[in-house]
Formats: sequence, C-alpha cells, structure tokens
Amino acid sequence: MEEHWLTLTDSTNHKENTMLALWEAGVQEDSVQDFEMQEYDPALIAMRCGDDFADAAISVRAPGLRRVRIDLAYDGSFFSGWARQPSRVTVQGVLESALELILRSPHRVTVAGRTDAGVHAEAQTVHLDITEETWQKLTGREGNQDPACTLHRRLTGALRRTLGEAEVKLGLPMSMHGVMQGAIRIHRVCEMPANFDARFSATGRRYIYRIADGQQTGPDPLRRTFTWGVPERLTPSVLNEAAADLLGLRDFLSFCKPREGATTIRELRILNFMRTEEGLIEAHIVADAFCHHMVRSIIGALVLYASGKRTREWLRGLIDSPARGASLTLAPSQGLSLAEIYYPAPEEYGAQAERARRMRTAAAAG
Repeated sequence: MEEHWLTLTDSTNHKENTMLALWEAGVQEDSVQDFEMQEYDPALIAMRCGDDFADAAISVRAPGLRRVRIDLAYDGSFFSGWARQPSRVTVQGVLESALELILRSPHRVTVAGRTDAGVHAEAQTVHLDITEETWQKLTGREGNQDPACTLHRRLTGALRRTLGEAEVKLGLPMSMHGVMQGAIRIHRVCEMPANFDARFSATGRRYIYRIADGQQTGPDPLRRTFTWGVPERLTPSVLNEAAADLLGLRDFLSFCKPREGATTIRELRILNFMRTEEGLIEAHIVADAFCHHMVRSIIGALVLYASGKRTREWLRGLIDSPARGASLTLAPSQGLSLAEIYYPAPEEYGAQAERARRMRTAAAAG
C-alpha cells in the first residue's frame, strides 16, 4: 500500500480542504462526500475510508486544535500488534477506546513506530489533535486544572476499563480476568507545537532485543515473555564482529518485509551486543527508521551465524546483494522492545517532519 502524507495550512473552509487533500491522495469521492460537516475530521476520515487507507498518515490540522503528545509503555504479550485491526485486540485500539471514553468522540492517534504482535515498548510516543473546546473542558469546573495532567489521570483510569474489555474480547476465562491490567502505562501527557509529528519529527529509534542463551532444556519460564531462549551459548564479541558489516546507510531488503511503495534503504547507526549482569545478551540497535521485520530478521541472521549454523560468507551475501526471499530465521517477537524515540530540539520539529515526508514520498514515487 502506498502511503500519503498531506499538510494543509489553516483555512476557514476546513471541510473543502480536507476533501481536496483526500482526493489528491486517491480516496474516491463517494468515500467522503456523504459525511456530515462535523465529521470532516482527519481521525474519522482515516477510520472510514476503507482498508486501503486505514494506515495513511493524513495531517490536516484545522484551526483551533491543540496538538497533544502522549508517551507510553506497554507489554505486547496479549496484543495483536500496535495498529487497530477489526476483531483483534491491539494497543492502538485499546488506547483510542480509552480516549473516546474521556473525550466523547473518536480520536485517531499517530504513532512514532508501529510494533508487531508480541513486541513490547518501553518508550512509545503518539500525538493527537484535540479541539479547543474539549481541551478547555479538561481544566475542570473552576477552570484551574492543567488539562494535560487531567487527561493523564483520566486516561490511566479509562485504560483500566478498556483493558478489561480487551480481556473479554480475547475470551479469557474469568480466572484470568485482570491479567491485562497495567499492560499499558501512560508516562506523560503534554501539549506540543502544531508542527510536532510523533512519526515524522523523530530522528531515530532505538530497540533492545534480549536473548537468553544456553537454554538447552528450554526457555526460563520467568523470562520467556521478554526473551528469546536459544540452546546455544553465544559470544557477544562474535556477534559484534559480524554486526559491524551491517552499519551505515544501505538497502536492507534482505532483512525486511517491504511494504508497497516504501523504501528499504535505512541508516543503521548502532548495533551492539552485550552481556548483562543477569546473564542475558542484549542487542541495542539504533536507526533513523526501521522497515517491517528488520530488527527481528537482523537478530535472527546474526544468531544463525554466531551459533555456527551459517557462514560469514552467507551473511555477507545478504548484505552485499539485497534481495527478498532470503532464507532467514525471524527472531521471536517477545524478545523485542522499543526502547527510545529520538527527537530534535523543538524549533526543528517542523523541518525534520518535512524532510522525512519528502524522503518517504520520493521513495514511494520510485
């Protein structure tokens, strides 16, 4: 699916500009022309324009909106990934349901980095736009409360309800009810400049992958939800020696499941393996952005090499001759965690977002 990113300047006729932007992106006229005036909101349109546009990042900011940033963490064990999916429990779905309880209308969030089923996040960031009227209601009856603090407090409470509903949706037995409570935690809520974009203003992402090696009798039951248990004993220095070949700006097609119209060229800045005090092996991996399955494919390939199941020449071939279809072991999702999102100084938010949009648009155009 080709993705489109659109930015409109403030206008007194937000309805017409929103329709124009959607049509230019390829959304058919009959998908939007019957909306009521109050429904010309990018969040609602993104939800209603069909599966082909469900993941489109459409930035159409109307006058009088407040841009709000939410920093959160989650245990991905019970979720079918980040992105909202019909009939599935996802982090986005649970979070947006909680926001709707508080704000009394649907609000779509834009995320810094989507995660797959079972992947965790220690530091995830989203943004959403809230009307001035709704924002002022968060100041309380006396008008003296910090709306960001109010939203933080109420969102924490609403998540208890929507996580409980998620347990029911998953069909968990009564004896397991409560197991998802605390699976999403809100770290911070704050108002941001209008040009901040959780996804495109980011300059990099850091992931951590955790491996419990030497597990010849099976994975440690107390670590199995956040590590990959492998029977072989691995040596971090061997892993690091091979990892050095992957650093830099290159085509990672051999390690990605490419999305239609998206580039697989990425800048891998850091890939380092270390032994922790607990005896685990942690891989810290930093890049400007990651394509689908990139981290798990890289980790899987390096573990195959370090365990003696593949040669250095095989690994070099993946790097020097990028091609999809390479025989790789995809490292299990539970060992992966999004650890950090890097953002520039506030005065650079807009410029960074525009650079990222132009790069993605150019790649989609071929």
